[in-house]
Amino acid sequence: MAFIEINGLHKWFGSFHVLRGITEQVERGEVLVICGPSGSGKSTLIRCLNRLEEYQKGTVHFDGQDIHARGLDVNSLRAEIGIVFQQFNLYPHLTVLKNITLAPIKVRGTVRAEAEETALALLERVGIHDQAHKYPAELSGGQQQRVAIARALAMKPKALLFDEPTSALDPEMINEVLNVMKDLARDGMTMLCVTHEMGFAREVADRVIFMDAGEVVEQGPPSEFFTNPKHERTRMFLKEIL
Repeated sequence: MAFIEINGLHKWFGSFHVLRGITEQVERGEVLVICGPSGSGKSTLIRCLNRLEEYQKGTVHFDGQDIHARGLDVNSLRAEIGIVFQQFNLYPHLTVLKNITLAPIKVRGTVRAEAEETALALLERVGIHDQAHKYPAELSGGQQQRVAIARALAMKPKALLFDEPTSALDPEMINEVLNVMKDLARDGMTMLCVTHEMGFAREVADRVIFMDAGEVVEQGPPSEFFTNPKHERTRMFLKEIL
């Protein structure tokens, strides 16, 4: 069984059929980039993988575990599959250090001193170790997103989901976030990234998926996806975005 296995996934919002029978596999250590037009179901798909959205039909297995198994602890699942959102979602009333240590202490039961040591090491890793005692409002957007990545990593997840992590950033801040993501990919983190950053996809992705109207239209390695797309819909999308 693959590390993440999605079989026949369907999701409706009322009468809107947002995911239409998605079947995909992601291997451990794979970097998968998911692209497509707005409303194609990309964000909904990754949010179903740690049950931030509930789906109505199909199955998802993560590391051999059915994520809808009876008695499954959803908080434990989310500790294993971290997510980095478009809008950072940091707690404004907590310092950077407390934003990062809160979940390890509360969910994983990590001792505070150990959680703080890990948090400081992660801030060093994402290049903002000197911001530990500031509040989110005192940081740039790029710095806030790097805090959000450090916060996700503090839970020591087995996989990370990225939901358009650079789309709320000013252009000059995008690279500082993408560089952190590239480092994670090089370190072997399993990553599913919803993004329009095609340069990142070309450089880092093992595979690129193109979604439209709730379905996977095309997929392949970046070398093939960008130079020889098979579907007209993919060609139109790439022509618009590149």
